[in-house]
Amino acid sequence: MAEEPVGLKVSEKFFGLLIILVGAIIFYVTYTNIENLRARAHPVIFIAVGVALIALGILMVLARAE
Repeated sequence: MAEEPVGLKVSEKFFGLLIILVGAIIFYVTYTNIENLRARAHPVIFIAVGVALIALGILMVLARAE
């Protein structure tokens, strides 16, 4: 079988790290400003989205491209 291009594996890992970074920023900003957000939005939704993005990013970094 032919080998996959190295760029595909590198880009998958890069985008995984980028998704982890975005998820961590969403989680951190929501968690630190939770009192200000209670009146206007549901902060639990944003925390859940941040955790989901972190999990997706970890999955992308650890996944093997076959």
